[in-house]
Amino acid sequence: MSSEHEQLALLLWYPQAFGCVATAIALCFRDIAPLPNMLSSRSLLFAFLALVSFGLCAAAQQPGQQFFSSACASCHGLDGRGGEHAPNIATDANVQALTDRDLVRIVRNGIPSAGMPGFGSSLDEAQLPAVVQYLRTLQGQRKAVLIGGNAEHGRKLFFGSAQCSSCHMIGGRGGFLGADLSSYVSGHGPDEIREAIVDPNKNLDPRHGAVVVTSRDGTKYTGMIRNEDNFSLQMQTDDGAFHFFDKSAVARIEHSARSLMPADYESKLGKQGVDDVIVFLLKASVQPRSLHKDEVE
Repeated sequence: MSSEHEQLALLLWYPQAFGCVATAIALCFRDIAPLPNMLSSRSLLFAFLALVSFGLCAAAQQPGQQFFSSACASCHGLDGRGGEHAPNIATDANVQALTDRDLVRIVRNGIPSAGMPGFGSSLDEAQLPAVVQYLRTLQGQRKAVLIGGNAEHGRKLFFGSAQCSSCHMIGGRGGFLGADLSSYVSGHGPDEIREAIVDPNKNLDPRHGAVVVTSRDGTKYTGMIRNEDNFSLQMQTDDGAFHFFDKSAVARIEHSARSLMPADYESKLGKQGVDDVIVFLLKASVQPRSLHKDEVE
């Protein structure tokens, strides 16, 4: 067997990268020359394993994934985050907030005013929800199931003993000093959220580090700088209060490389407690709403 055919046989081993092209290449062998005369036993084994792998990968796809990849991804992108012809439907909060029923209706009927076709003639009533469930996976809403935490306990920790809500807001509730986690959670996976909780000082954005401002009378203020120019600065302290300073009245401004967020949540809450908070955040970041009829017709 020639080296070129050996390379083609090896390429068949990568079905994720070549998809249906791998199958087409395998079929080409049949037309080029009699298969037994052209391929060595080793190459036949490679090709066989590749095709089996390709079949297993196809079978492992989530229900609805194949249709989304073939019909929806050309406009919305394979990750659902938008393309040249259609908007982001994965991390957009308005789309995430739609109920499954509304999304099924959109997939079935389309949105003619926006140029989106309906797929009711291509999908049956069992396949339509499968496409929506795959979209939910792209949106991250199925990540909470994989973690296995208790969302209700996580809610109690977030708004209670863990005191997360004293700085952070989610779903319109909580403090203002830290980031609004409603949007943060929608764009980050469970592992990223966990790392941010248990190691808040890792890869810390300097703008999010603690700042200590000392006035000329010796009073110290610790918090976050919200606005600053050459002559003044506006600061928010951990009690939520805002303070305005003329820099001529400031003795010292100290920028810390550490976050205001405590770094001991893993030991304080334990792994299960952290899991519970993550699951709560993932579920609370999307509050389903129902569309008005004229929004989908």
